[in-house]
Amino acid sequence: MRADYHVHTAFSDDSSYPLDDVCRDACRLGLDEICITDHVDYGVKNDVSPLDAAGTLYDESYMDDPVHQARYIDGEMVANADYQHLFPAIAAARDKWGSADHDWWGGRLTVKCGIELGVQRHTVARNQRLVDARRGELDFILMSCHQIDDLEFWDQEYQVGKTPEEVTDNYYAEILACQQGFKDYSVLAHLNAIQRDNKDERPFAAVRDQIAACLEQAIADGKGIEVNTSSVRYGLPYWQPSQEILALYHDLGGRIVTIGSDSHKPEHLGSYITQAQDLLRALGFEGFYTFDHLEPQLHRW
Repeated sequence: MRADYHVHTAFSDDSSYPLDDVCRDACRLGLDEICITDHVDYGVKNDVSPLDAAGTLYDESYMDDPVHQARYIDGEMVANADYQHLFPAIAAARDKWGSADHDWWGGRLTVKCGIELGVQRHTVARNQRLVDARRGELDFILMSCHQIDDLEFWDQEYQVGKTPEEVTDNYYAEILACQQGFKDYSVLAHLNAIQRDNKDERPFAAVRDQIAACLEQAIADGKGIEVNTSSVRYGLPYWQPSQEILALYHDLGGRIVTIGSDSHKPEHLGSYITQAQDLLRALGFEGFYTFDHLEPQLHRW
């Protein structure tokens, strides 16, 4: 079985890949299952306006919040995934591409409903409200750390005035704090992603204990981690997370691991899934996981 559990579509503000095209390409590539995990990053992104064209409020949960409007930077909308439309679209895709009518390449495609939450300490409550409101629609929840104090890593905004060592230490401390405050995630996404945007030259041993604390918390809570294959296309000399982190997770008793391409474009979809499976097998994992209604499902080798 080949499953890609980190897939972005045009519902994410950093992708223009239509959901239907994603499903068609997944079938062509021989994937058995995909999970759509478009972005929600409270604190740095607002929701798309909660009012539709007729002025009707989509979701009464907005009533407790100030008015949220999408921001525009250089004419491009910067906003959370429009989950008011995204989740029904995923449900429709599940029906369409899982039917016999689309058994074009020798198999039907299972489409699962996920979301990637960029959680910060001060946004835990908002993320919790979203999950509580949409729990019945969700199969899978990635928890990522993309920013701290509403400052992004990718554009170096958070790094200003800090040493690389401070940035790394703060990153893992933020993840652990979010784990302790937010229990409704399925797996931790691309756990060592900070290495891509922050040149901390310390060896793994220097941050092992911080990473172990995050892994131990995930294990205690019955949560998992993902292998994010995007590190290969970025030309990084390690997996996300690294083999050292994966081995540590296994040694600590962790077993729940998903595999995702973090795709935003057709050329990303399904990439290096088989190689990631080989890596996990070599490290002693008995299989990989998918999710159904937020429950982990083991697929043995």
